[in-house]
Amino acid sequence: MGEDSREFGESTKINHKMEEVQREEEIDPESNPLNEPLLKRNWTLSSNALALVGEKVSFIESLDYEINENDLFKHDWRSRSRVQVLQYIFLKWLLAFLVGLLTGIIATLINLAVENIAGYKLLAVLRYIHKERYLAGFLYFTGINFILTFVAAILCVCFAPTAAGPGIPEIKAYLNGVDTPNMFGATTLIVKIIGSIGAVSAGLDLGKEGPLVHIGSCIASLLGQGGTDNYKIKWHWLRYFNNDRDRRDLITCGSSSGVCAAFRAPVGGVLFALEEVATWWRSALLWRTFFSTAVVVVVLRAFIEICHSGKCGLFGEGGLIMFDVSNVTVKYHVMDIVIVVVIGIIGGVLGSLYNHVLHKILRLYNLINQKGKIHKLLLSLAVSLFTSMCQYGLPFLAKCTPCDSSVLESACPTNGRSGNFKQFNCPPGFYNDLATLLLTTNDDAVRNIFSTNTPQEYQPMSLLIFFVLYCILGLITFGIAVPSGLFLPIILMGSGYGRLLGIYMGPHTNIDQGLFAVLGAASLMAGSMRMTVSLCVIFLELTNNLLLLPITMIVLLIAKTVGDSFNPSIYEIILHLKGLPFMDANPEPWMRNLTVGELVDVKPSVVTLRGIEKVAKIVDVLKNTAHNGFPVMDDGVVPPVVGQANGATELHGVVLRAHLIQALKKKWFFKERRRTEDREVREKFTWVELAEREGSIEGVAVTSEEMEMFVDLHPLTNTTPFTVLESMSVAKAMILFRQVGLRHLLVVPKYQASGVSPVIGILTRQDLLAHNILAVFPHLAKSKSREKRN
Repeated sequence: MGEDSREFGESTKINHKMEEVQREEEIDPESNPLNEPLLKRNWTLSSNALALVGEKVSFIESLDYEINENDLFKHDWRSRSRVQVLQYIFLKWLLAFLVGLLTGIIATLINLAVENIAGYKLLAVLRYIHKERYLAGFLYFTGINFILTFVAAILCVCFAPTAAGPGIPEIKAYLNGVDTPNMFGATTLIVKIIGSIGAVSAGLDLGKEGPLVHIGSCIASLLGQGGTDNYKIKWHWLRYFNNDRDRRDLITCGSSSGVCAAFRAPVGGVLFALEEVATWWRSALLWRTFFSTAVVVVVLRAFIEICHSGKCGLFGEGGLIMFDVSNVTVKYHVMDIVIVVVIGIIGGVLGSLYNHVLHKILRLYNLINQKGKIHKLLLSLAVSLFTSMCQYGLPFLAKCTPCDSSVLESACPTNGRSGNFKQFNCPPGFYNDLATLLLTTNDDAVRNIFSTNTPQEYQPMSLLIFFVLYCILGLITFGIAVPSGLFLPIILMGSGYGRLLGIYMGPHTNIDQGLFAVLGAASLMAGSMRMTVSLCVIFLELTNNLLLLPITMIVLLIAKTVGDSFNPSIYEIILHLKGLPFMDANPEPWMRNLTVGELVDVKPSVVTLRGIEKVAKIVDVLKNTAHNGFPVMDDGVVPPVVGQANGATELHGVVLRAHLIQALKKKWFFKERRRTEDREVREKFTWVELAEREGSIEGVAVTSEEMEMFVDLHPLTNTTPFTVLESMSVAKAMILFRQVGLRHLLVVPKYQASGVSPVIGILTRQDLLAHNILAVFPHLAKSKSREKRN
C-alpha cells in the first residue's frame, strides 16, 4: 500500500506500536476530542492506518481487486479449455445458490430460536402478572434477559470481538477495497449467530437485520475460500476463487441475501447491496445477487409452511418480519401531500439528530471499552438491566383502556405472548396499550404499532412514552458488545412519532394511523441511513401494499435531503469513527486544484527494482519497507519506435510483495544475470500459488551465497498497471482509483527526458483520502472552508 516503513517492520514492532498507541490513548485525556476519529493517528501520506474492526484494533491493508496480468496469468487464460471455463461459470452460480440456501436456513433457525425463547419468557412473565405476583414477574423477566445478554456479550468480548455490532460498515469497507481482518471467519460466524439469538431474545433495542447481513457475508467468504484458514477444502475447482475479485462478488451476494432473510424482501436485498454496501457493480453480479435472494425467499417460504402446522413451537408468522397493511385502502388527497412532506422533514431532522447524538455516545463507549473486557461486559449488562426495568415498569404508568365492542372477545384482551390488546394488569374487558408495545418482542411491537383500522387503540401519552423510551434505548444500546442491527430500533422510533402524528392529524386526513406509523418509520430510516430506492422497495415488500409507493417515495426523498444538509449517514459516521479508510464516491471540490505530481512530491522516493534483480536487493527492500508493490524497470532497452535513442529506461510493470516472497521461498535464483524462458517459469510456479497473499519475509531463509544470485522478475510482473500523468488532478485520479478498484496507481512524468525515471511515484488509498491530503497541504483546508461558505 506504500506505507511508511517506520510504522512497520517485523511483527514484534507491530505489536509494540499497537501497545504504544493504546497506552497513549489511555494516558492522554485529550486523545478523543469530539471532532477526531476514535484512534489517534499520525496523518502523513503513505501511513498505514490503525482502525477499529468490530471491537478490535487492527492494521489496515488494501485488497487487490485489479487483475494481475503477468506472464503466468496470460498463459493460464490462453490454455483454459472450454470445459474449464464452464466449470468456473457453473461454480459461480453454485456458490451463489449455496450462499442463499445457507443464509435462509440460518435466518430461519435464528428466528425459530428467538421466537421460542422470547415467547416462553413472556408467557411466564404474564402468568406471574395474572396472579398479581408483580415482583416475581419482574425478577424473572430481568433475570432471564440478564442471562441472555451475558451469553451474547461474553462470546463477543472473549472469542470474537468482530462479531459485535452490525458488521455492515466493515462489509461496506471491504467491498470498497479495505481488508478488514477477522471479519469473515468461522468463529465470527458462530458467535454472530448465537449472540444475535441471545441479544434479540433478551429484549434489547436492536434487530437481527444487520447481523444477518454479516452472517450472509461470512457464509459467502467461507464458501469462496473452501472453509476456515486452518481447515480448508482442497477442492480443485475452488482454485478459480482464490482471488479478491471473486470473493468480493460472493460477499456482495451474501450481504443482499442477509437483507432478504431479515425482511423477506428479495428485490430490496439486491437494491440494498447496490445502493448501500457495494462500491463496484456490473450486470452479471446483479443476476447472481438476485438469484441468491430468490433462493432465500424459497427457503423462508418452505419453513413458514412447515411451521404453520404447529411443528415449530411458538414460531409462526411473527417470527419472520412481515408487517402486512394490505387490508387497508390507501386514500389520500392533494392536501394530504402537505402532511406527508411534514413527516419527511421531521424524519430528516430527527434522523440527523439521532446520528449526531449516537456519534457522541459511541465516543463515550470507546473510552469505557478501552479500560478492558470486564468494562465492556458490565456496560452490556447495565444496558440490559435498564431496558428490562423500563419495559416491565413503564406499562404500570399507562391507564387501562376498555376494549372496543367491535373487537372480538377472544382478541381483546389477550394474555398471550403476542396480540394487539394485552391485558397486563388491567381488569377483564380492559387492556394496557403500553404493555402491548413494550412487553413483547421488537418484531411484534412493530406489527402492533403498524396495525390498521384501529384508530382508538393507542393513547397519545402511551405513544409519547414509547417514542421517548425507544429513542433513549436506541442510543444507549447500539455500541455495546453484542451483535446488533440498526434497522429495527429506527423503525420503532419512527413508527412511534408517525402514529402519534397520525392521531393529531386524524380529523384533517384520510390516511390511516397505521400508515402514518409506516411513513414515520420510513422517514426516520431515510433521515439516518440516507437510503432511498432500496428502503422504498423494502417497505413495499414489508407492508405488502403497492398503493403506498407514491407517498413513500416523497417521504424518503425529503427525509434524505433534509438529513444530508446536517451530517453524513450513520454508516459513514461509524466508518470515520473506526478509522476505516473508506473512499467516497465524490471527491472534494478542492481536489481539482491539486495534481498527482504535487502529491507524490511530498512522499518518499519510490522504491524500484530492475527486471533482473539481485537477491540481496530484494531481501533488503522487503525487510526495510512495507510497500506492497514495486515498479520494475529495465535499463538500456532498444525502443521499438524508430527515431528514439537507444538505452532508454522501460517501465516493465509492477511486481507485488507476495510474488517476491514466493520467488524467495521457491529459490528462483540464477548465478548469472539472464532472462528465463516460459517453460522454466511454468515448471516453478503456478498461477494458483501466485494468488496466495499470505507469508512474510521473516519466514524466508536465504544464505549468504544465494544473496549474490539473481532473480528474473519479468514473468512475475504485472505488465499492464494503471498509470496517470503527473498533471492529472487528484479528483480525477481518485475517481479512477475507486471505480476500477485499484491498490496502486503509478504516476508518470509528462515529459520523458534522458536519464529520468519513467515512474515518479505510486499513489495508494491512503494518499487519496481527503484528511491525509489536508494534513500535508493545510492551505487547502482554507479553500475548503471558503467553498462551504459560498
